[in-house]
Amino acid sequence: MKKHAPEESSVAQLQAALQASEQISSAIVETAVNAIITINSDCLIETVNTATERLFGYKSSELIGKNISVLMPQPYRDRHDGYVHNYLRTGVKRIIGIGREVVGQRKDGSVFPIDLSVGEAVLPSGRRIFTGIIRDLTERKALEDKLLHISEEEQARIGQDIHDDLCQQLAAIGCLAKVAENHLLKAGRAEAESLAEIVDLVTRANTRAREMSRGLMPVVIDSAGLMAALAELVQSTARAYGVVCDFRYDNPVQVSDNKLSVQLFRIAQEALSNAVKHGQARRVDIHLSRQKGHIVLTIRDNGIGIPDSPAKGTGMGLLTMSHRAQMMGGTLKIEPRQGGGTQVTCSVPAPAKNP
Repeated sequence: MKKHAPEESSVAQLQAALQASEQISSAIVETAVNAIITINSDCLIETVNTATERLFGYKSSELIGKNISVLMPQPYRDRHDGYVHNYLRTGVKRIIGIGREVVGQRKDGSVFPIDLSVGEAVLPSGRRIFTGIIRDLTERKALEDKLLHISEEEQARIGQDIHDDLCQQLAAIGCLAKVAENHLLKAGRAEAESLAEIVDLVTRANTRAREMSRGLMPVVIDSAGLMAALAELVQSTARAYGVVCDFRYDNPVQVSDNKLSVQLFRIAQEALSNAVKHGQARRVDIHLSRQKGHIVLTIRDNGIGIPDSPAKGTGMGLLTMSHRAQMMGGTLKIEPRQGGGTQVTCSVPAPAKNP
């Protein structure tokens, strides 16, 4: 008996240490600020922490044993199991090991933005489990939307000032210079030719200033709509940078929602600017279409493509484009083109009232 006592004591110590470790792990999970959920390979919820109950409005007893899709809105709810089964079959990861912004759905049916990180573990028994860590992005998104709105208002104010003040002054200077030129011509003075050049330069400066003001005050708020705005955007870009710009559409795409039009215009404007200034493109094509209930905006260029280390100033522009797409409930994809260049594709749900 005495011979086995040390072994029994060692086993007891190991069991106590294991129990203490489990208690610590459980306490960490329970007190975590973020929601933590584990599911099995059949997508059934096995554990949730207190933060999950608080975030989604369910009690743990209402979630344990349920499919994880209960916490997702459509169309993700119907697609989720397919994603998991496809991963188990092929090993191709779509979200595992990568943090990603998605949307969740509370018990009351409300939808909200979340940051989701998914990890995978294979237990000693060979059983596979997935752990999701979820962070509520509602406040951050609200702040981003507010900052974007303030930026839009400030751009519009500057654009209005340029249009109402600078453009008017340039127009007045142009008129006075033209009058002086005519007087010199009548008098047969050689200086008339120099003054004619000044008139031409002032006229060009006024045209450029008006284009700048229109860029700051999106023309999509005019009755002509998004298509006219994009057509004017490619024309002004072609004149300003000496590149080939083209705007096409399969059928007229009327967008009656001004906010949606402004966001799509801004995405096209940013993508076009990146293509010319940073991508060194000599040709940019913008295409607008309506496909399966979505409005799809595509910007293609023949530039140098997306560099591994984006130039200073482009990173924020790419983030802003992505955020604008998310604000509209859509997606933004930026990918290299075969043969060189970049393609930016923004797809957003079309308003139901659109024809």
